[in-house]
Amino acid sequence: MCMSNESEPIPETVDHESPHWSRSTKVIVTVAALLLVLWLAYRFQSLISLIVIAAILAYILNPIVVQLDKRTGLKRSSGILIVYLLLAVAVIGGFTALGFAAFEQISSLLEQVPKFIQDITAVIEEFTARTDPIRFGPFFELDPSMINIDLIQQQIIGLVEPAVSQGGQLVTDVATATIATLGNLFFVFVISIYLAIEIPLLGGRVANMAQLPGYRRDAERLLREFGRIWSAYLRGQVILGLVIFLVVWLGLALLGVQNSLALGLLSGLLEFIPVLGPIIGAGAAIIVALFQPDTIGQMANWQYAGVVLIFMLIVQQLENNILVPRIVGESLDLHPLIVIIGVFMGSSLAGVLGAILAAPVVATLKLVSIYAWRKMFDQPPFPDPEKELGESASARLLKRGQELLPKRKKGSKPAK
Repeated sequence: MCMSNESEPIPETVDHESPHWSRSTKVIVTVAALLLVLWLAYRFQSLISLIVIAAILAYILNPIVVQLDKRTGLKRSSGILIVYLLLAVAVIGGFTALGFAAFEQISSLLEQVPKFIQDITAVIEEFTARTDPIRFGPFFELDPSMINIDLIQQQIIGLVEPAVSQGGQLVTDVATATIATLGNLFFVFVISIYLAIEIPLLGGRVANMAQLPGYRRDAERLLREFGRIWSAYLRGQVILGLVIFLVVWLGLALLGVQNSLALGLLSGLLEFIPVLGPIIGAGAAIIVALFQPDTIGQMANWQYAGVVLIFMLIVQQLENNILVPRIVGESLDLHPLIVIIGVFMGSSLAGVLGAILAAPVVATLKLVSIYAWRKMFDQPPFPDPEKELGESASARLLKRGQELLPKRKKGSKPAK
C-alpha cells in the first residue's frame, strides 16, 4: 500500500470562533483568580497600602490639576509635575519649620503615656476607696472598692501600648529619614504621578466594561455616586484636618497646655477617623491638662482640665454644625453607629489605613447593596433622581475619559 509523503493541506477557516467555556471551567477560573488575588494581597500587603495611599493622593490633587489645566492651558502632564513639585516643597518646608518642634513634643507625649495611665488608675483607685457602695434597688449593691484596678490598668496598657509603639517607630523613622522611609515616600510620589496621569482615562474604561444592553447608564450613574462619596470624604477630611490642627494647636497654646503642637497635630490626623477620632483627640488634650504640673492662674488640675474640655467641646460643636455640613455635607449618609463598627472592622483588617477608609468603603458597599437589592426585586435601581447641580468633577472625568478612548469605526463589527 503506497502512502504519500506529502501532508494534506489544512483547510483555511474564514471565520474562526473561539469555543465557549463551560460553567465548571468558568467557576474554576473565577475561584483560582480570587485565590490568586487574595494571596497577592496577603503577600504584598505593605506594598498595597502604599499604592492605596498613592491613589488617594492622586485623587485629592486631581481638582487642582484640572483647574491649572483650564486656567493656564498647560498639558496635564506638565500641570501634574508642577502640583507635585509644589507639594514636595510644602512638605519639606513644613517639616523644616515645625518638624523638629513637633518631633520633640510628640516624643515627650509618647514617653508620658505610661505615667498618664498610672495617674489615671491612681485617681480611680482613690475614688473607689472613698466612695460608699451604690445601691440599685433592694437586691443589688455595687461596691466600688471591689473593682480590680490592676486588671483595668493592664487592659488599658494592652490597648494603648501597640499604638504608642507604632507611633514612636513612625516618628523615629520620619525624624531620622531612614532609607526605607525615603524609599516609600519616593514610591508613593512616583506611583501617584502615574495614576494622576491616567485618571481621565479611568472613568471611560470602567464605563466601557458595561457592554450589556441597558447597563451603561447604570455604570455611569454608579461611577458618579462613587465619585461623590470619595471626593467629598477624602478632600473634606483633608481640609477638616488642617483646620482642626490649627485651631486646636493655637487654642491649647493660648491656654498654656503642654505639647500643644503635638496635640493639635494628633487632633488633625484623627479627623480622618470619623466619630471616634475627634473624641480620642479631645480626650488626649484633657488628660494632659489634668496631670500637667503648671496651670494658668494656679488653677486646680481638675478645673484646668474642665477649661480644656469646654474648649474642645466648642471646637467639636463648630466642626459638626458649621464645618462638616459645608465641607463634607451628607455624602456618606451613614448612621454614626455603623461608622464606629466600620472603623473597628477596618482597623482589624488593615490597621490605621483600614480605620481611615472604613467610612467611604461602607458607604460604597451600601450604595452597591441597595442597587443589587432593587435589581433583584425588579425595582428602579436609583429611586431618587440625580440632583441637577451642574456637571460634577466625576462626570467631567467620565466624559473626558470617553473622549480620549479610541472609538470604533462606523459599520465595524465588534470582535467576537
